[in-house]
Amino acid sequence: ALGRLVTATSVIGIMLPENGDTVTVSIQGDGEAGRLLAVGDYFGNVKGYIQNPAVDVPKKSNGKLDVGGAVGNGLLTIIRDNGDGEPYTGSIPLVSGEIAEDVAAYYVLSEQIPTVCALGVLVDRDQSVKCAGGYLLQLLPGAPAGLVDLLEYRVQDVGSITANLDKGMDMRQVVEELLYGMGLQLMEEHPVSYECKCSRSKVESALISLGREELQRLIDEEETTDVTCQFCDVIYHFERKDLEELKKAQKK
Repeated sequence: ALGRLVTATSVIGIMLPENGDTVTVSIQGDGEAGRLLAVGDYFGNVKGYIQNPAVDVPKKSNGKLDVGGAVGNGLLTIIRDNGDGEPYTGSIPLVSGEIAEDVAAYYVLSEQIPTVCALGVLVDRDQSVKCAGGYLLQLLPGAPAGLVDLLEYRVQDVGSITANLDKGMDMRQVVEELLYGMGLQLMEEHPVSYECKCSRSKVESALISLGREELQRLIDEEETTDVTCQFCDVIYHFERKDLEELKKAQKK
């Protein structure tokens, strides 16, 4: 579930209009996985978080993991932030919890853009990710009649992302199969990575935002205060004297 979400967020991020823009994709379901969150930037770099990564997910009748069952029912929310004013926020009820269908439904219902989304993460026997990928296919205004039916056929014919990647194809080859005969032009390629931009200064700001009373409680009760980034697991250590300095920096 998390792999699918960060892949989708990377693709959505690279569609952002301006350098410095960010997108946050949140899934709040009632399943055992809990909350899922991913943040992407203009370059497609991404970071993600899942509340309960140790869910015991049963397999469906087709042998695939029941990701939708682990996610459950709830909301998909997408927040686009250009750092200038109020971010744009849209939400829809989850369609299936399988992530790809939910992302496609968001674009159809919230932005009225006909969309196909496919995502795949293949977990190896040692629990590592063997391969992962995805695509977001959208119709532009003025697309010819019948194109939707053709694309739906192609999507079914090409098959799952992970099956194609596992047999040695890359995402460019997958897209070439999807859009065969349609004059495909590759416009850009970008390397992407899992990237967290946390810093000690950002954690200090978060601690200051707790308020004077909470900071004083930490000073009184804890020898050291450790704050762990939920995205990259980096631990930031604060001694009592550090918290005293932060308390002084607060506005009374």
